[in-house]
Amino acid sequence: MTLAASPQAWAALITLIVMEVVLGIDNLVFISILSNKLPPGLRTRARRIGITLALVMRLVLLSTIAWIVGLTKPVLNLGAPHDTGGHPMFDLSFSWRDLILIAGGLFLIWKATNEVHHAVDPRPTDDLLDRKAPAAASFGAAIIQIVLLDLVFSVDSILTAVGMTDDLPIMIAAVLVAVTVMMLAADPLANFIRDNPTVVMLALGFLLMIGATLIADGFGVHVPKGYIYAAMAFSGLVEGLNMASRNADRRRNCAREAGKAPAVD
Repeated sequence: MTLAASPQAWAALITLIVMEVVLGIDNLVFISILSNKLPPGLRTRARRIGITLALVMRLVLLSTIAWIVGLTKPVLNLGAPHDTGGHPMFDLSFSWRDLILIAGGLFLIWKATNEVHHAVDPRPTDDLLDRKAPAAASFGAAIIQIVLLDLVFSVDSILTAVGMTDDLPIMIAAVLVAVTVMMLAADPLANFIRDNPTVVMLALGFLLMIGATLIADGFGVHVPKGYIYAAMAFSGLVEGLNMASRNADRRRNCAREAGKAPAVD
């Protein structure tokens, strides 16, 4: 039975596509926040380049599955002094995957904290410095940061795919579909975040939570991603209700002001 005619293959493909799309949300939120800080003419270009690089990294990693699987082997062991029984008081082992996740989590927390700080305590000189900064330099810095996080999310994404199926064509197809969805959703999501300031803070909170989860995962404390995305969905629902409430108040105020305005002949 060919791969295309196998129900198990289709089930694995659909499941993996859903997983890759969900895992890509983290990457897409970061790209959206970072690209929105660029001049308007460069935002879409930065998103396209960032998502294309994410696709390239995932395909390159898929072509070296044996090497990717090897990233889970311990390369660094940290043991405490031995107790009276001759056993180490604790023993920490880190693989390259763990180190990459920890570094990515620290970077994500640093970046999100920095953005929260600028949003909560903006300095009068910030806008002036941004205007003086060359657009090319800002664009280059944004792309470098996107590439760094693409690497972290790509390693996590491909290791998830490897753990779900052994069929390389299924993994490649799932990655292509997921990245296509990311490409289509990039501009609408970024525009929505830009047009709703409270959503920006919510998205930064998501990035802080994701960064902490990456660090915990790197230290061997596995937090089920279902809990993370359930919390994100619930927070998004609450924010959606707040936005609907604010829009209703705005409409009522507009209607009240229109009722007070004198009639024009």
